[in-house]
Amino acid sequence: MDRLTAMQVFTEVAANGSFSATADKLDMSRAMVTRYVEELEEWLDARLLQRTTRRVSLTDAGERCLARSQQMLLMMQDLQQETARPDGELHGQLRLTSSVSFAYAQLAAAVSAFLELHPRLQIDLSLGDGALNLVESRIDLAIRISSDPDPMLIARPLAQCDSVLVASPAYLQRMGTPTRPEDLLQHRCLSHSNFAKSPWQLSQGEQHLALNISSRFTANDATTLMQAALADAGIVMLPTYLVSQQLKDGRLQPILPQWQLPSFTISALYPSRRHLSPAVRALLDFLVQRFANALW
Repeated sequence: MDRLTAMQVFTEVAANGSFSATADKLDMSRAMVTRYVEELEEWLDARLLQRTTRRVSLTDAGERCLARSQQMLLMMQDLQQETARPDGELHGQLRLTSSVSFAYAQLAAAVSAFLELHPRLQIDLSLGDGALNLVESRIDLAIRISSDPDPMLIARPLAQCDSVLVASPAYLQRMGTPTRPEDLLQHRCLSHSNFAKSPWQLSQGEQHLALNISSRFTANDATTLMQAALADAGIVMLPTYLVSQQLKDGRLQPILPQWQLPSFTISALYPSRRHLSPAVRALLDFLVQRFANALW
């Protein structure tokens, strides 16, 4: 039995909570996934997983095995990087996570450009805003937008995330253009689900306003909200990295541009500097340089 592969399969099952999902992720049969886990249990003489018809959970022995397996896989990844070809060419796989909107608007192109420079590297990009244990999920880098990054992680700033209120020309022609923040209360507004219950914050000089907007449509993805705005659904607050092109070509128009909206930081988060591989360092440096003078 390839014990490293068995450890990889086991850690994926633990992360996914599913043999079928692990089989799909690793492109192997469910029977092969089961066989690797069973042989690892036989080798360790311990039951690692509790299996029911609905879920898979770790036993106490499984918890201990998971921690050790993750350490072994990290060490193996480091060893692969340290024993790279003499020409220093990077290889292996990096796992990233990002919001859908940032991946769609900026990160997909950046990753593609990085892979052109390092043809032996592979990148797996998982999309979503949810909190993740980066070690358990074996994520090398998490791209997150926040004013207060997780203090348990190392954060390297990539760029500022500014926002703008936008609507389509057809919507504004039909419903009128707000000339002061209070006018927003009479309009159809769209909101991100994570912030739907929070007031919209606007400021101009020393003046600060918090408007309790009533949203007719909420979604947990900024890209979806942008498409709704393009379909004349209403006014929405969106990051400029996502709508800069739509503003340039006139498909969306800025609302109350003299008022400022909250600004956040786009950061690359990772668990530890100690196990940062050369490939991750190279990607970090690349992203910092690419987004250093972002014009969005």
